[in-house]
Amino acid sequence: MKILFASSEVVPYFKSGGLADVSRTLPDALARAGHDVRIILPFYQTVNVQAEKGAEESMVPWLAGAVPVRYVTHAPGGAAPAVLVDQPGFFHGGTPYEGRSVDPFEVGRRFAFFCRTVIHYARHWKPDVVHANDWPTGLIPLWALLDNLDAATVFAIHNLAYQGNFAPALLNQVGIPWSYFRAENGLEFHGNVSLLKGGLALADRLVTVSPTYAAEIQTPTYGAGFDGLLRFRRRVLNGILNGIDTDVWNPSRDAHLVATYNAKTLAQKETNRDALVAEAGLDPGGPIVAMVTRLAYQKGIQLVLRALPRLLEMGARVVVLGDGEPQFERELAGAARAAPTRIATFLRFDDALARRIYAGADFFLMPSLYEPCGLGQMIAQRYGTPPIGRHTGGLVDTITQDKTGFLFDDASPDALVAACRHAFSFWRARGWNALQRRCMATDWSWARSAGLYEELYRLAIGRLGR
Repeated sequence: MKILFASSEVVPYFKSGGLADVSRTLPDALARAGHDVRIILPFYQTVNVQAEKGAEESMVPWLAGAVPVRYVTHAPGGAAPAVLVDQPGFFHGGTPYEGRSVDPFEVGRRFAFFCRTVIHYARHWKPDVVHANDWPTGLIPLWALLDNLDAATVFAIHNLAYQGNFAPALLNQVGIPWSYFRAENGLEFHGNVSLLKGGLALADRLVTVSPTYAAEIQTPTYGAGFDGLLRFRRRVLNGILNGIDTDVWNPSRDAHLVATYNAKTLAQKETNRDALVAEAGLDPGGPIVAMVTRLAYQKGIQLVLRALPRLLEMGARVVVLGDGEPQFERELAGAARAAPTRIATFLRFDDALARRIYAGADFFLMPSLYEPCGLGQMIAQRYGTPPIGRHTGGLVDTITQDKTGFLFDDASPDALVAACRHAFSFWRARGWNALQRRCMATDWSWARSAGLYEELYRLAIGRLGR
């Protein structure tokens, strides 16, 4: 198949979250399976492309005229080629999701135009399927309909909470007919234009990033206002678990670790623990519980802060790496100052330190209020660090209680503390190394999931009568 994979962020060009990782590793897995895959994303001003494999000049239809665009192809060795859409007027300045001005429509125009450039490119490259991801690509199915594109569309939901909602006047600014400002098979969502709804309502097939999340988003609790639409479209909605690049995340050859190790050489994991204790300035006497995360309400940071006193009473040492909401940053920094040998916080993004934490910690904490899939728990298991997660989304699909980690139900500090107390009972007790080895034996590579995506694409293409 010819597959055009559209995303607003892709490693290594731009990353704000797990979408960027998936937008690299899934296309690469499909390419390894023999498909002709191209990734397409905006050429942001901050992107530093070391080598260009030519550039195609084109005029993209827009409003009453056309806008000049360069499609720059960059092909990293052994990876699916990326097509970067270069148009400074739309993609330069500010941050991708915030823009550069107070204009409330700037970001909406940016991604509406990006969707237009994807369809324009597809008309010439002629893929069998266009795979769009999250709200910035939500207008791709609509432009495909308006342009009579001879390709199937698949829309992937990575996080339903991010919706791309704008005032209705956006339609005039991007050239979408007002006939699509409607609740049924349109863009209207509580009086606004929702780019996310364009994908949910109009794509040939829908997919989200874990089977449990696919079920959850059809309920009012997790549906973010779209549960009715998703129940209506449930026959075309699939849940396929994300994967990780097991070559990139591999403790047996991770150059950032003090000592590499595998399931047969777990003593070397202790060497990494000692190194993390020294780097974080911790007392090594208790179990090390770590988080590598965005400091956001969704991730359950507020639960951790309220549980901290009791976790310390239980002997825990806590390490947190991440940045995000200022209030959480302040509270975590304050907790670390109050207990410097028991709590360490690193308020930044740091890939090398993240790896050292995955390798050196005893447990990995993910108390998310909701978690569409989650990659952290998979990486932690790969490094022999059992995760402690809440019973939601992809955490349910990847953690087996007492076998490859620990789960708790209620989104409360009490439930979190109880789960940690239970997990700590395994720490260095009989069977602890067996638990670590079971974690390391789990296979979260893309091989299986890529095959499920192949089936999904064939279903989508089938509506074309091919």
